[in-house]
Amino acid sequence: MNLAKLFQEKGLTLIDVREPFEFSMGHAEGAINIPLGSIPANIDRIRQMQQPVILYCRSGNRSGQAEAFLRNCGVPQAYNAGSLEDVLHYQQVTKV
Repeated sequence: MNLAKLFQEKGLTLIDVREPFEFSMGHAEGAINIPLGSIPANIDRIRQMQQPVILYCRSGNRSGQAEAFLRNCGVPQAYNAGSLEDVLHYQQVTKV
């Protein structure tokens, strides 16, 4: 899936899977914080969120793990956007 196109869609959910202290140091506009370790406990909540679900972290590793877990749990529109910097870029590009 083309991430730039996903960021142009209305109603997506943006999840930062970093730890709360990382989130508090800066995050993407509109993101909610659900740390990677809390994803399993929040699966029902995430299933009810607006789709697609876009995930990011510091490097893309944790968000990749979260994407794989969510897809295995029946959330087919879960996507790894990579790092916070990647998401900020996509948000900037789609504002134009």
